[in-house]
Amino acid sequence: MNGVERTGRARLLLRSVRPYGAEEPVDLLVGEDGRIADIGELEETDAAEVLHADGAVALPGFVDLHTHLREPGREDAETIESGSVAAALGGYTAVFAMANTDPVADNAVVVEHVRRRGEEVGLVDVHPVGAVTAGLGGQRLAEIGSMARSAARVRLFSDDGNCVDDPLLMRRALEYTSAFGGVVAQHAQDPGLTPGAQAHEGANAARLGLAGWPAPAEESVVARDCMLAGHTGGSLHVCHVSSAGTAEFLRWWRSRPGGGSVSAEVTPHHLLLTDELLEGYDPRYKVNPPLRTDEDVRALREALAEGVVDCVATDHAPHAEQDKDCEWSAARPGMLGLQTALSVLVHTMLRPGLLDWRDLARVLSEAPARIAGLDDQGRPLEVGEPANIALVDPQAEWTVRGEELAGTALNTPFEGMTLPARVTATISRGRVTARDGRTQPYGGVLR
Repeated sequence: MNGVERTGRARLLLRSVRPYGAEEPVDLLVGEDGRIADIGELEETDAAEVLHADGAVALPGFVDLHTHLREPGREDAETIESGSVAAALGGYTAVFAMANTDPVADNAVVVEHVRRRGEEVGLVDVHPVGAVTAGLGGQRLAEIGSMARSAARVRLFSDDGNCVDDPLLMRRALEYTSAFGGVVAQHAQDPGLTPGAQAHEGANAARLGLAGWPAPAEESVVARDCMLAGHTGGSLHVCHVSSAGTAEFLRWWRSRPGGGSVSAEVTPHHLLLTDELLEGYDPRYKVNPPLRTDEDVRALREALAEGVVDCVATDHAPHAEQDKDCEWSAARPGMLGLQTALSVLVHTMLRPGLLDWRDLARVLSEAPARIAGLDDQGRPLEVGEPANIALVDPQAEWTVRGEELAGTALNTPFEGMTLPARVTATISRGRVTARDGRTQPYGGVLR
């Protein structure tokens, strides 16, 4: 990009963009109301700002259903501000902040704090995720109704990091949230099958002496919860699908008539990395659910391409240095993901021909916005629609360095990898929030 020029009236003119990777570039004009006003060959004098995109691919701004912002409680690892910066630089215009903070986001006070801090930072829409159970303890339901009625208007609930393994509690949560269109997002992990689990249960874990995390611990919970969703009519979202068996079950389940509303996500790291990387006991590769096998990676890519898995969510999980730069057994599971997600998808899905740019818009923006019930995100790049846009240089190549990413955490699993494509600008409601590695808050109150 060549920068921004100041001219006349409307808010912003994007010069020479390629919506959804179209061959011929067009200009895109954004009005003062933050909506797309015109598309075509346009005059620069029609806009207050002109941003020369040089043929960048334009996609709807990305939506992440699964982000850990750590605030309140672990601001040494991440804050809502630093996480918002990373999100904007990665092309995101909305993120969902998971509930495993300290204190836990299991009541109206905490979720309203998270929402308010996101508004104050003013880079992306920060939607708090409410806990399913009080204190993530798995013993009784959290204050789901009060969070839904609060100013934060919570619609997505998850104990992520913990599984809601009690089937009766899970049933009640699905029934309760169905009354107001909420969604329960499950971290599928049977604790009885994963005591002390450190790595995917298989040959590599056995050779390295690491306690195994068997794929059936995920698959059995997913099967149970799909059946509960079908029985209650509730909406279930399966977090971070990691195994071929889970993908195969979802394929079967979703081919059945009826059966409840079930959606699923996969992370970028589960589309690329395998448990072979554990050979050196590098804690950067410790994650929950664990990295699995080449067979699982291939199955997940196929499931995403087919639409069996609806969307990509980062599970962005920053950790303080002392929680990652230590021996494997003591290290916290989790990986950075907001600034690398687009590039990993281009590498794993677009370049091999499994998805095209239109499909990337679906899995990064449209599907997650639909699942979360967001009316102003994931919208098509058409006149009259909100101008939430990510601009991507498809020819770029860059080498990932943790120290160069936003935030204080360094725990990227892609350290030293050269990845294709890069987000060069992000526009939220017609205002440029990130461009060429810098961010600029859009301000105002979330609408």
